[in-house]
Amino acid sequence: MSRKIVILGTGGTIAGTGPAGSSSYTAAQLTAEQLAGSIPALQDAAGGGLLVQEVARIDSKDMTHAVWQRLAQRCLAHLADGTVGGIVITHGTDTLEETAWLLNEVLPADKPVVLTCAMRPATALSPDGPQNLLDAATLAAHPEAHGVLVVAAGVVHGAREVTKVHPQRLDAFASLDGGPLGWVQDGEARWAHATAPQPAAPRCGALLLEPAFMAPQWPRVEIILSHAGSDGALVDWLVAGGVRGIVVAATGNGTLHEALQSALLRAVAAGVVVRVAARCPEGRITPITSGPWRDAGGLSPVKARISLMLELMQASTSFRARPDGLSG
Repeated sequence: MSRKIVILGTGGTIAGTGPAGSSSYTAAQLTAEQLAGSIPALQDAAGGGLLVQEVARIDSKDMTHAVWQRLAQRCLAHLADGTVGGIVITHGTDTLEETAWLLNEVLPADKPVVLTCAMRPATALSPDGPQNLLDAATLAAHPEAHGVLVVAAGVVHGAREVTKVHPQRLDAFASLDGGPLGWVQDGEARWAHATAPQPAAPRCGALLLEPAFMAPQWPRVEIILSHAGSDGALVDWLVAGGVRGIVVAATGNGTLHEALQSALLRAVAAGVVVRVAARCPEGRITPITSGPWRDAGGLSPVKARISLMLELMQASTSFRARPDGLSG
């Protein structure tokens, strides 16, 4: 028996409007219902029917922890519903990879949660949003699909690897070293390695039931870039302002400017947790297993920030963090 697909709208360019033929537009103008209603083929892709709800209507550059809270809780409720086969989330491209990673860390992986987007607004002469949304519904209804996935320009990505790599191209997303998980073509999902990958259980799923996740303020974690001429002053300023964690986008194989490293040592002495990620978009730095900080387990700086926030939440709710930290 086919189960229904839930579409959760958050805004973004896919719901944007502007003069036809112009590159100027305003994101998040159409409701989720308007967006879904403009694509009759969605009903066929869903099989068991559609349920469309709006969680937010924002430009994703303005994503907030509060929207993440609402979105994660809404997903959790629908995933627990036996009549729901999968979830599609319409999202802006700017922070899509961050939302995908957050949901991957906290949601159960037994059903698919598929994020999609657009690089052109709904009023463009040839918008890419309708096809992306149709592909997302197709993927969400696929019996082998599980966990948090992203589909855009016909390519299926995993939450861990997906990265926005271009500011304007229609194929703006890539999975870099990991490669895509598959493709959606002619209404069918094709897996890159013949069968769908099996996602790991979420590392932080229990947090969704804890007050810390729904608190008005999440632990403050910021990202610092190691670069020529770094002096560490920004680190000292963040520590004075009460930052709880710092992710460093390091040069080379996890190297840090000596002045920045000294400032980070002062931060650690003050109780701040530090993780080292790579500035390089591809490759993975050698694991850091001893010393005052750990590496980010191959995560990009923005995803490492999310994992560190969740790790700090776990610590605040008396959870025992996994010994391998961010490597999940």
